[in-house]
Amino acid sequence: MRGSRTTLSLSVSWDHVRMLQWLLVFPALGLGVWGNSSWDETQAKHQSEGPQDLFGNISQLIDKGRLGFGGVSTVVSRKEWGADTVGCCAPLALPVDYLIMHHVPGLECHNQTGCSQRLRELRAHHVRNGWCDVAYNFLVGDDGRVYEGVGWTVQGVHTQGYNNVSLGLAFFGTKEGHSPSPAALLAVEGLISSAVWKGHLSAMYVQPLLVKGESCLNPQQNASHKEACPLIVLRSSWEARGTHCPKMSLRAKYVIISHTTGRTCNRSDECRVLVQDIQSFFMDKLDSCDVGYNFLVGQDGVIYEGVGWSVQGSHTPGYNDIALGLAFMGTFSDTPPNAAALEAAQNLIQCSVVRGYLDPNYLLVGHSDVANDPSPGRALYNIIKTWPHFRH
Repeated sequence: MRGSRTTLSLSVSWDHVRMLQWLLVFPALGLGVWGNSSWDETQAKHQSEGPQDLFGNISQLIDKGRLGFGGVSTVVSRKEWGADTVGCCAPLALPVDYLIMHHVPGLECHNQTGCSQRLRELRAHHVRNGWCDVAYNFLVGDDGRVYEGVGWTVQGVHTQGYNNVSLGLAFFGTKEGHSPSPAALLAVEGLISSAVWKGHLSAMYVQPLLVKGESCLNPQQNASHKEACPLIVLRSSWEARGTHCPKMSLRAKYVIISHTTGRTCNRSDECRVLVQDIQSFFMDKLDSCDVGYNFLVGQDGVIYEGVGWSVQGSHTPGYNDIALGLAFMGTFSDTPPNAAALEAAQNLIQCSVVRGYLDPNYLLVGHSDVANDPSPGRALYNIIKTWPHFRH
């Protein structure tokens, strides 16, 4: 094997050496694709069990000699799944010698709409964790489509020590105990064939390797816990209008969950404009002193400061001085907010407790529990009913 990257634990049969025409390496570094968060901990079992079926299916493709070089996969471009320009700029020197395969638990999807939504959530999470873009060069859904990550020519951030010499591919996560669908496996076959055919992946490897072992995709055991507080876009950043509202009676005793109804937002520029519009509605139409909520949540997975922790909102008469009003931007009667938004909201609540703005024994309610209003929508309400401290 060329170079100094010889520290991986390998299990290779000579039959595979004779048959393989490409290099497949599964990461042994345990890089958590969602960052070091509680989400990782809840998915640890998926990460340890799921890859067994994945390795088995890949091995079957290898043994049957099906990974040839003639196929070309259909790729869903970044524009098609809703991403802007690539945020990463480090180039890959092509062709690369390595192909790193990942499995991302918790991102199950079966059609282009669902996979696109999941990919937007994943990209938002990666960017919030300080990465330049989604970590992978390409991702593969159970719908049999390949989704462009950072693409062929740019380095991903999927596997430390290999990003500059490899293409990183990821399967959208499947349910526990299930392998990727046949369509997904065929899509990977076509993508690998295309990569070699087009000169993105080298066929001139030294030794084809198949790294085995269920620990390959486990989170790092010594990883530090993610800081409780999520990314909060301050009022100055979304260009809030100046106001003078009453102060809160801290510590708050309640968290009241609402939705704003109307349109939602999936990108930071859209969300900034939407928060401005919501503030204008409250101030100009409802004659409120400011935007009605203490914080707002976008589908970009980011928290936007409303009146903040120390100022009263105008979301729920009789509760504004003792409750933090948290509103998801959009309408969530039939479809709930995405995973990134839900995670950000939960992190904000925990952050509020840690920073002393919210009583540790707070009660969490939906707006409909304390006011004659259908907010926060049935789909969202069914989710917050499962959260800690919920009280009907």
